[in-house]
Amino acid sequence: MHNIKKRILSTKSERSGQDNAAPMGMGTRNVDARLAASIGQLEEPVVPDFQALQDVPKGGVLFALPALLVTGLLKYSENFFKLSKGYYGLDSLLIILAFIALVRVKSIESLRYSAPGEWGKLIGLDRIPEVRTLRSKIKQLTQDEGPQQWSEALCKEWMQSAPEQAS
Repeated sequence: MHNIKKRILSTKSERSGQDNAAPMGMGTRNVDARLAASIGQLEEPVVPDFQALQDVPKGGVLFALPALLVTGLLKYSENFFKLSKGYYGLDSLLIILAFIALVRVKSIESLRYSAPGEWGKLIGLDRIPEVRTLRSKIKQLTQDEGPQQWSEALCKEWMQSAPEQAS
């Protein structure tokens, strides 16, 4: 007989209890990195660490991630966008924004009424940023011509890859 280990996956209910007991607020389980970020000592943003989980709300949006990456969601982003040092990196922020759009969140403000820890599981982090932080990051990204230039670079690449469809 094969010795098969059964992997026990955490449930939403279990994670909710852990998120509520988090020492720095709802869902903030990565205490060391968050403390380092809060005093400016985090040199690089936290790297996403995806886990096998059970019953993650809106988890189906992860099926869109390969398509988002192939179409260039993260391509050239570092050339056109700059974020201040912090816990959340540019890639994580862009994926958060894409997922928010895909699951049809009506406004960033409405994220206040969602479980931040469950959203965090979708991006491989302990939680998503608070609304105030998310707004601040978006403001940083959109304060110059970066979004327009990024869009132009992606459009140019798409058109060059399929010239027959470009006319």
